[in-house]
Amino acid sequence: MKDRRNPSRREAKAPKPLTAASLDWFALRYVERYATTEARLADYLRRKLRERGWDGEGEAPVSAVVTRLADLGYVNDRLFGESKARGMERRGLGPRRVTQALAAAGLDTELRSEIGGDVDALASAVAFARRKRLGPFGDADISPDMRRRQFAAFVRAGHSFDLAKAVMAARSEADLDGLSAD
Repeated sequence: MKDRRNPSRREAKAPKPLTAASLDWFALRYVERYATTEARLADYLRRKLRERGWDGEGEAPVSAVVTRLADLGYVNDRLFGESKARGMERRGLGPRRVTQALAAAGLDTELRSEIGGDVDALASAVAFARRKRLGPFGDADISPDMRRRQFAAFVRAGHSFDLAKAVMAARSEADLDGLSAD
């Protein structure tokens, strides 16, 4: 419907339904812009199909497009997961949090447990403590309430209770050298 107050305003046109060529185009633009997994790419393409519709015969070849891009190396779940895990480890996030993020990205159970198991829990806990100025990197005199909050932050970051407790109890960086992640 035209707007009588503004005659130059045009009606919004419905987007054209997708064809096989446009589905490929959207897939290539997505992997060009974002590091992604096969599951995320498939979700994106399905969303585009819901928004625009399908103009081809039969069902849209979403899985074929995703498989083709994975075979070409444009989408690699293992590399995505390892890169994501390394970045999260450097930020101080623990193995549990890394595994949750990989699950949200759509990696299968075996791959995410393998990648999540490679995270160095102690190094990431120390990085988290250093970044947030907790334990030996923060004030020595803190209230019990503040200590509980800091401990909760460790646990939310994906670290185990025992490791969080050990890092919080350390008085200096030298005390952290004797810790083990188990």
